[in-house]
Formats: sequence, C-alpha cells, structure tokens
Amino acid sequence: MAMEVVLAEFANSYITISLISLLSIFLIRHFFLSNPPTGLQLLPSPSSLPILGHLHLLTPIPHQALYKLSLRHGPLLHLRLGTVPCVVACSADTARLFLKDHDATFSSRAESAAVKYLTFNASSFAFAPYGPYWRFIKKIFMTDLLGNRALEQHKHVRREELHRLMKNISSIAEQGRAFQVGRELMMHANNIVSTMALSMRFSGSDKDAKMVRYVVEEAAELVGRFNLGDYIAIFDKLDLQGFKKRFEATRKTFDEMMERILKKKQEERRTMKEMGLGGGEGERLKDFLDILLDIYEDKGAEIRLTMDNIKAFILDIFVGGSDSSGITIEWALAELITHPNVLHKAVAEIDTVVGKSRLVDESDISNLPYLQAIVKETIRLHPAGPLIPRMSTEDCTVGGYDIPAETRLFINVWAINRNPNYWKDPLKFYPERFIEGEQQATDLRGQYFHMLPFGSGRRSCPGASLALLVVHSTLAAMIQCFDWKVNGPIDMAEGQGLTLRRAQPLVCTPVCRLNPSSLA
Repeated sequence: MAMEVVLAEFANSYITISLISLLSIFLIRHFFLSNPPTGLQLLPSPSSLPILGHLHLLTPIPHQALYKLSLRHGPLLHLRLGTVPCVVACSADTARLFLKDHDATFSSRAESAAVKYLTFNASSFAFAPYGPYWRFIKKIFMTDLLGNRALEQHKHVRREELHRLMKNISSIAEQGRAFQVGRELMMHANNIVSTMALSMRFSGSDKDAKMVRYVVEEAAELVGRFNLGDYIAIFDKLDLQGFKKRFEATRKTFDEMMERILKKKQEERRTMKEMGLGGGEGERLKDFLDILLDIYEDKGAEIRLTMDNIKAFILDIFVGGSDSSGITIEWALAELITHPNVLHKAVAEIDTVVGKSRLVDESDISNLPYLQAIVKETIRLHPAGPLIPRMSTEDCTVGGYDIPAETRLFINVWAINRNPNYWKDPLKFYPERFIEGEQQATDLRGQYFHMLPFGSGRRSCPGASLALLVVHSTLAAMIQCFDWKVNGPIDMAEGQGLTLRRAQPLVCTPVCRLNPSSLA
C-alpha cells in the first residue's frame, strides 16, 4: 500500500497530532543529531527524506525499484530505510564481493516482525542467526532430508506424486474445464515435501490442505513485504499496514495444524516403541519429523531442540519446498505457451528421448538439454527469490567502502539476470542462449555470480537439488502429456512477496496429448 494511502487512512485528529510531534522529534535528530561519522568512505546514495529515508523509493515492487535506482546510481549503493542502513548489490561483480569475498561477515539475516512471528522467534533454518545452532540444523537438513542419499530414498514419492498430478490434470481435461495451474502445482510440491518430511499427504479439498495452502501463500508474501514497522519503530506500534493481524492469524493456523500433526506422530512413535519397533535395520524409513523428534528427545544431543524449533523447520520446508518450485513451473509454462516455437521443440525432444509409451522420468533429465535450457531461462527471467537478504555482523570494508555492522544487504538477483553486460537481449525468452556460446556452462548452484537462483556461499539454499528435480520432471510431464489452451494473451506481470509470484494466476484448459493412465 502506498505511503500516502496508509497515512490518509489514519489521519484523524489524535494520530495527526501524534505524527506531527514525532515528525518534529525525528527532524531534529535527523539534521542535528544523526550526522554520519567523519572519515568513512561511504557508498553512493540517492537523496533521502527525513524519517522515511529511501522507503518511498521502493514501491510498488522492491526488486524492480532497486533495479531502476541502480541504473541511475550504480550497481552498488547505500539506502537508509527509515533508521536502518542497507546496501544493495545489482551486478555480478558486486554480488561476488559480498557472497564470496566477505561471505562470513554477511552470513546472517535480519529479524523482521514477520520472521519473528512466523518462524517462532527466528528459530527456523532459513532465518536463524549464523552460528552453532544454524550449522547444526544445516547438517541435519543436508544429511537427512536434502542430501543425495535422502533424495534417492524418496524418489518413489516424487514418482508417485507426478503420476497422481498427471491423472488429476487428465480428469480436468476430460471435463474440458480451465483451472489455476499454480494452485495445482503448489499442492503437488506440498505433497512431495510433506510425504518426505511428515509421511503424510494432503488432498486438494481437505481441511489441512486448505490450511497448508493458506499458510504457504501468506508466509511467502508477508516475509517478503516491506513492513514500515521494521524500519521505523513508531510504525511497529501503530501497525498502520495491518500486518500484525495477518502474522498472528497465519501463525495460529499453522500452529494448530502442527499441534495435531505432532500429537498424532508422537502417539504413533509410542505405539511403535511398545511393539518393539524402534527404527532398527529393515524397518520403515524415518521421515524428517521422526529425525527431529529423535533429537528433541535426546538429552545428550549437541543442540537441544524445542517444539517451536521443529514447527519452524517444517514451515521452512513447506514454504521453501513447495512455493518456489510451483511458481517456477507456472512461469515456465506461461513462457512456453507464449512462445509456441519453443514449446514445439521441447515436446519434440521429449518424444525423441522418452517416446510415447512411458512417462518422463528424473533419469531422463540429463538427456534433455533443451528442457534444461528452458528451466534455466525461466529461472533467469523469473527468479523465485528476486532478492537475497543478508546482514553484516561486524564493521567491514567492501570494494573500498566502509560498511558498519548490522547493515542489511540485498543482492538483487532479478536485476543481475537482466544485465545486458552478461546477457544478450536480456528481456527476451531465449533458451538457446544456454545451449549456444559461453552461457551453456552456466551452473545454477552459486558458482556463476551472473545467475544466483539459490544464492551462494554459506547460506545458499540447501534444497537446490530437490527443487531442480521437481521442476524439470514436472514441467516435462506436463508438456509431454498435454497441450495447453488459454483464453487470450497471458499477463506476465509480477506480484509482490518473498517469492516472485505472478500478479495474475495462470488459468489454462489442458487437452490430452497422451493418456497418462496408459503410460508406464
């Protein structure tokens, strides 16, 4: 919501007088008490306003606004958001400075009101401060949920869910109706991660499925919104944007769902112990919640976990594992429908490599270079996480500029992906760029700083392998089995939030190309 609208809504006499009084205090502090330290080499910065600093420059969509600022002020700039100092990096070279050369200094993340509410006081893996607790949790994630061994053990889960998704879409095609693609994709990804993490899946219409969908959508949006209260203390008290009510409602919904899941899981574990089924060799594969509860119950564990920690980790898995994958596939399908020549080439490649008697498999991905190029090009133009947020833990000098401790850093991945210095015709959807010339060697795991969909360094996304498996196999199956019809041109505008949602959901009518039920 624009600042003018927010203030207008609350412009009664009491608040107006209060704001005028506060404005006077802040103006005095700004002009007389807040001069920057002398002798420091400071980053270039646009003109700012009292109190707001540069907050007014970030509407309506922050990553786009920051990109426009970088075109005028350079790829590395300083912003003051309220009272909070920030640095923005909008080029591969400046991103490298922070994520490689000074990675240790910028390995923490700021605690916003949304993070505090939704991640149980920043106890989640995604937002916990860098330190022993975070390193311990990362080791668990990488070993027991997202490592190669764990991914291989759960391959059958992804396969079963892919067949189920194709059958669901086939049923929709038989009815000749249109549907919201993103919603179906989110439930598909939700069921993959929930089966791996909780040994349970959600049907599209049950109560918990609706709760998960609501929590994932709200959490992804709220954590990514610029909340005035995070940057100007008085607005945290007033909550002019109404975020706190949404924070509380989202957390309450998720907490109630997790309490039911935890109660059921603990009852199952007690029953198994009474039956002498303690998880030895040859018994059922433990899910991630089992592993977390084992640590919770282990009095000698390196780090003692609380139930709130466990809830926060599960929320991480739902948001990180389902929201971003579904969004990427939805953008990819929208681009393919908009570029039928690219879609035709992709389908021809799948028909040649896979044939028409079986459903595409994860093992086929390495033999589908054009499909891989489509996914890369989609991620380049529509990165699920357009901004990488970090925070400095100590004073440092980066690129010759002095940056104090507790400065927030935003790596603008969206801007880097559109930089004509790295990409020819950067706004064009052209998958061939990853097959021809120097871009074909581009890796997505943080080694090439001109493309950072999963970040880089210590806090790079640990779920990259799972995400890429789900995105490639699901997109391939959707275009192998179906043609896609839309009513008119597709709106490619971007929405708001932590992840790069579409402003308008993609609504399509599927038409069967191959019958999924007849495919092996």
